[in-house]
Amino acid sequence: MDVSCYQCNTVTTIDIGFEVKNFVCPNCQSVYISDASKELRRERAFNHKIPHVGLQIGQKGILKGIEYIVTGILTKKVYGAYYWNEYVLTDKLNKFVFLSESDGHWIFLKEIEDKFDVSNHPKFLTYEGVVMNLYDYTDVEIVSAQGFFDFALPKKKTHSTEYISVPNMISIEKDGDTETTYFGEHITTKEIRKGFPFFTLPSKVGTGLVQPFFLNVTNTAIIFCIFSILILLSHWFIYKDKVEKQVFYKDLTVDAFNNKEIVSPSFILEGGSAPMTIAVNSGVDNSWANVQVALLNEKTNDAVYASKDIEYYHGYTDGESWSEGNSSEEFNICGVAAGKYHLVITPQKAPEDLQNNSLTIKAVWDQPSGRNRWLTIIFMAVLLVALYYLNVNFEQKRWEDSDHSPYN
Repeated sequence: MDVSCYQCNTVTTIDIGFEVKNFVCPNCQSVYISDASKELRRERAFNHKIPHVGLQIGQKGILKGIEYIVTGILTKKVYGAYYWNEYVLTDKLNKFVFLSESDGHWIFLKEIEDKFDVSNHPKFLTYEGVVMNLYDYTDVEIVSAQGFFDFALPKKKTHSTEYISVPNMISIEKDGDTETTYFGEHITTKEIRKGFPFFTLPSKVGTGLVQPFFLNVTNTAIIFCIFSILILLSHWFIYKDKVEKQVFYKDLTVDAFNNKEIVSPSFILEGGSAPMTIAVNSGVDNSWANVQVALLNEKTNDAVYASKDIEYYHGYTDGESWSEGNSSEEFNICGVAAGKYHLVITPQKAPEDLQNNSLTIKAVWDQPSGRNRWLTIIFMAVLLVALYYLNVNFEQKRWEDSDHSPYN
């Protein structure tokens, strides 16, 4: 179909199969109406001067597996300064769907046969078992249009009522005695870009009318709870029969073993991984001692090394006594798994210390620490709380332009 505009001589070419009642020139905004002889005659023109950014008349694309062609574009206005675009998409069977774009957010709409009594603007309505909340009702003005329409474009404002339940909505438009109901669902910019790859997407601003939060907080909470239960149950199952096991104990004289290796008897550990706690005690007095420990796995020859200083100093300065350090220290080798091991211990002491000659070393394979499991659960709880408040903030931004916000 070729239509030449009498006003600006622009020819608009498109392949459509429905009866055209209104045509609007994409170049000069002249509005043509189909008369009794099915001829298009110029009736009026829109004066909206804001340039259109988005899909163009005649552009083809695929959404939800169906090929569509853009046959009409409407620019609507409410509250004097808020604009959005609605695209009429037509498939090969001349069935219509609609794309609504506002601030870079997209909604895919279809006309439905359901009717709702919203004359008194109830706070809720139910569609297919889903409760939807009243978002807004207002009078809408069409300030610009392009393309071909199978209906007469309203010259007066129409009344629109919108209900939402993210990511869906119900939009009810009333023009005189004619009332039309649409069901809409959020559609991502990724889907739009994939379906219509050859156009510039409008910039996305703020929160869309039915744009979902980036994840479902309720489902995330359920998943985190399940993981927490699994962590606790698995920890209990793995370690329920485990008991503390002392694998090495020795009182020694430091002079006899100073800078010499002490090799412990081999020992076998069974069960889940657990920390090995090594406690050392020495009679240091204004001096220091040191213990170096190597834990060797006799099967894999892997070794884990650790070192600990034992220091204790005290004195009397400026009329006050002071002390620092301790003659006893304790440290852990974490995550020691089951297997056959032995320890190699090398004690040292300060060369100038002639008084201290005692050192006690004890190594115990402990009950497993619950620190990691509780840290994991606490992390999930904190993350969930953060997500909850982010979601609340997201929803407050969605509703900030509505007089019916549940957050007021």
